[in-house]
Amino acid sequence: MQKAASRLGCQQSLVARIESGQRRVDVVEVIRWARALGCDPHTYVGVVMEAEANP
Repeated sequence: MQKAASRLGCQQSLVARIESGQRRVDVVEVIRWARALGCDPHTYVGVVMEAEANP
């Protein structure tokens, strides 16, 4: 989690809150975070949408 927080430029506690569902992210954050993690934002959103449709 610390590595992800470092790559995203945020506190580890923020990543923990997002992972646990205590905090949601907005679209701008999703785009920035996908890019920071080396993912194409369109692909990332597609994966999230698929996971949401098939829990």
